[in-house]
Amino acid sequence: MTRLAITGHRGLPAETEKLVDKALRAEVDRHAQGGALVGLSCLADGADAMFARAVLDADGELVAIIPAAGYRDGLPAEHHQTYDELYSRAVDTIALGYKDSTSESHMAASERMLDEADHVLAVWDGQPARGYGGTADVVHAARERGVPVTVVWPHGSRRE
Repeated sequence: MTRLAITGHRGLPAETEKLVDKALRAEVDRHAQGGALVGLSCLADGADAMFARAVLDADGELVAIIPAAGYRDGLPAEHHQTYDELYSRAVDTIALGYKDSTSESHMAASERMLDEADHVLAVWDGQPARGYGGTADVVHAARERGVPVTVVWPHGSRRE
């Protein structure tokens, strides 16, 4: 069984989301070839949700890592329906004890996800994090632990 985690940018332009979704699906399918696949995700908008859908579409199991009790409320309102649908399809949930959804709780959730992961997919432009707990911080933490990281940033992708 492969336990595959996700970290990545949110708020990507639509054309970049299409490129990233296709590339993520290819990576998930590649990892699913070895047998059972478990995807670990915080289910945020952007890379997390794209990855979660790709895992489910590949007949993998989804484990939701929830940073804080107020996490869902801190996500964009237009993402709540997607979050709820993905959350309902998770076979397991790991909820951290934080009350508020903050950069600290998000990084703690990423660290907890790394505790479970065999490999990390990172939707990352290679730039420093824009705030504590950003994608670059998670990639750095994974590499420090020796967890393999595959960067998914297809040619033509950009951030705003």
